[in-house]
Amino acid sequence: MATIPIIIKHQGKKYNVDLDPSANGEMLKFQLFSLTGVEPERQSLLIKGGKLKDDTDLSKLNAKPGQIFTMLGTASSEGSALVAPVEKPKFLEDMTAAEVAAQEGATPAGLQNLGNTCYLNSTLQVLRSIPEMQEGLKTYNPDLATSSTLQDLSRFGLGGLGSSNDLTAQLRDLYKQMSETQEGFPPLMFLDALRTAYPQFAQKAKNGHGYAQQDAEEAWSQILQQLRQKLKITEKSSPDQKEIAFIDRYMAGTFHASLAPPAEAAENEPVIESDDTFLKLDCHIDQSINHLRDGLMAGLTEEIEKNSPTLGRDAIYTKTSRVSRLPKYLTVHFVRFFWKKDVQKKAKILKKVTFPEELDVVEFCTDDLKKRLIPVRDKVRDIRKDEQDVERARKRQKLRHKQEEDRKHDETFKAQEAAPIAKLRDQKDPKEKEAEGGEMDVYKTDAEYEAERAESIKRAKKELYALIDQQLAEDEGANKSGLYELRGVITHQGASADSGHYTSFVKKQGKVVDDPKAPGGKRREDDGKWWWFNDDKVSEVDAERIMTLAGGGESASALILLYRAIDLPTRDEIQE
Repeated sequence: MATIPIIIKHQGKKYNVDLDPSANGEMLKFQLFSLTGVEPERQSLLIKGGKLKDDTDLSKLNAKPGQIFTMLGTASSEGSALVAPVEKPKFLEDMTAAEVAAQEGATPAGLQNLGNTCYLNSTLQVLRSIPEMQEGLKTYNPDLATSSTLQDLSRFGLGGLGSSNDLTAQLRDLYKQMSETQEGFPPLMFLDALRTAYPQFAQKAKNGHGYAQQDAEEAWSQILQQLRQKLKITEKSSPDQKEIAFIDRYMAGTFHASLAPPAEAAENEPVIESDDTFLKLDCHIDQSINHLRDGLMAGLTEEIEKNSPTLGRDAIYTKTSRVSRLPKYLTVHFVRFFWKKDVQKKAKILKKVTFPEELDVVEFCTDDLKKRLIPVRDKVRDIRKDEQDVERARKRQKLRHKQEEDRKHDETFKAQEAAPIAKLRDQKDPKEKEAEGGEMDVYKTDAEYEAERAESIKRAKKELYALIDQQLAEDEGANKSGLYELRGVITHQGASADSGHYTSFVKKQGKVVDDPKAPGGKRREDDGKWWWFNDDKVSEVDAERIMTLAGGGESASALILLYRAIDLPTRDEIQE
């Protein structure tokens, strides 16, 4: 649509403006902002029938070339002057590789395959997605009897000189090096440290060429065990600055288990209660399992054969576990691999097992923990439903308003149909008019809706924060709602653990955008995209791709899922 030359009169000055009929009022206001310095929200543009609204279709103005419009409004003191940037803009071509890699939204570094090491590359990429781990590793200082010079070199990514056998130090150095490049990086030093600590990963291939393929779940578990021993963080809530293992704080949960004797010995043997730590939940798979929920529930009941002092022989005891502490980061393992005796190797269960992007684990918890979680979980769901209802109502109102505007501007419609319809409506009861969304419906602008929405969100956050259990609130690394969102997936393609190929998917971190209504004036905007790590090849994929990883054949199927507790309001947010 061709632009129309019009004139804007403001404070005695005239501005020549090309009006774009395909745009709306808000876009025209931004156009005038660049000319007059008056912020869009402070502008009043007078047109026939009143003031120009942000959502007004400019084609409806029927503007004529040379037509004069009057604008009222003055610039605020904050926005009246253009201020030169504090720092000189820096262009990508002038940046170093490390500076480019540090830019928001930059493609992360891949990892080179060093010979059947895709299992390790996939594991390292998902673990790298945990920001708290990154922060903890930055301050990690291995307790080695080395010179201060070598320790300093280690801090600068040259850990091989002073801590070659320290897996945690090597992980710290590897992640630092990966953060400074977008190229495929060779994890040589870390791999060497892993094979030194766990010789199983140095196993040679049966054909005599290179190293054997390994299980990503075993690599995941062994790395976490090493981090649990080495990586310590300070308890913020501890008055004496006590240290705790990072893994115990953020990735370890607790089971409360009951071991029940067989029925024939129940009268003489008590149920044995115990508490155990877990670093992952197992999803057991058989012919009856089609969804993650069913596999997790099956994994919480176990039959154990042990000697019964009452019966004087081995008998089957039933162990039932329920979660008494949920970590912020929950690892879920699909138990797809098993030992096949006839071929003497690990085989794979290829059955399709679906999993959700948001996981509710409340039903797997003890009764005591359920009581603490359910009020928060239900409130979260109520808030989401309210937001959806408001958004639907807003869309309906905007549609009605647009239809009304179209009717007003359609002269033919006015002449032939508007008058009799108006006469008919005048005869109706006011309540009927309101139910039809007619004259009783007061139109709200986008700004009014946003103001109401911001106030509603603020009120909901306060209500939600008040429901968080105090004991859970003091546990920084715990899940306080029972709800998790999927953040990482390690997949395996092939029919056995000794072959095939591993890749991983990590959800992209939301982009930071300006939002004056958010705490600190900033918030993260999630685009729903994922990074796909295929060794040194890194690409962006849509969320729909993740739902194809449920298995059902030799194609890529999820082996490990990493879930993160959903965000809840903090004390600082509700005090804003």
